[in-house]
Amino acid sequence: MVAFYKIKIVATLSQLLSWSHFIELANVKDNLTSTYYTELCKIEHWTVRELRDRINSMLYERTALSKSPEKLIKQELKQLQTQKVFTENIVFRDNYLLDFLDLKDVYREKDLETAIIVELQKFIIEIGTDFAFLSRQKRMIIDGEDYTLDLLFYHRGLNRLVAIELKLGKFKQSYKSQMELYLSWLEKYEMR
Repeated sequence: MVAFYKIKIVATLSQLLSWSHFIELANVKDNLTSTYYTELCKIEHWTVRELRDRINSMLYERTALSKSPEKLIKQELKQLQTQKVFTENIVFRDNYLLDFLDLKDVYREKDLETAIIVELQKFIIEIGTDFAFLSRQKRMIIDGEDYTLDLLFYHRGLNRLVAIELKLGKFKQSYKSQMELYLSWLEKYEMR
């Protein structure tokens, strides 16, 4: 009778990342930050150039995870390593670098939306590869009135819809109310 391993046999990290990846990762001094980049590099199959760009743009520092207590960071990174489970803290960022849209100093929301659609591939790479684009100007009829959500995505790892309403200028309380209205409609009519 043949005995089989009871635990999963996995490839070593050296089989998943190239020597050039290791050179880039060696420049990251903090262990938690390095672990974050290593895990995402493995899971999302980043090229060396993508890894370098993400390190240079301080991707980790822009995530909600980096602002969490060290114990929580370690717990979420361990979950990512062992189960490949993405949490909101890993996926979402405090701000996004949209320099690649090449917008002038003054622009309208419509210009921002059009530039995002034109550069959708780059935009999805910036927000994370598990995002899938669903809709632009998603039409919703609420109490007989037409509303449109600027962009609608689906995140495969979180198994959730992600609604993006683009606004210029300072935050207003009405933006929050508007988004809550949209989210209620999406939960009622789009969630499966």
